[in-house]
Amino acid sequence: MKTLTITDAKKNLGAWLKAASRGEEIAILSGADIIALRKVEVEAVDCNYAATEYGATPQELARFERAVDQHFAAGKKAGKLMTLEQAEKALEKAPANRRRRL
Repeated sequence: MKTLTITDAKKNLGAWLKAASRGEEIAILSGADIIALRKVEVEAVDCNYAATEYGATPQELARFERAVDQHFAAGKKAGKLMTLEQAEKALEKAPANRRRRL
């Protein structure tokens, strides 16, 4: 294992990150702690993430998705929501001094 001070790690961080991505063991001393640099795999946000992070079941996620769809449909029907195209048209009609940046 290669152990570095923070100063040494900062001097050539790119090289140390590449070494860690190749599987080399790299550690940085931070006070009394040793912090390891290592490559991690990133998962797509999906049912597996929700199950791992929140303990949600596929059935719970499906129920949540239906509830969100119903909420947005009700908001759109009530005129509280608009599409991007509708928002752009509304901005075009607004006087220049009343326009806000999105």
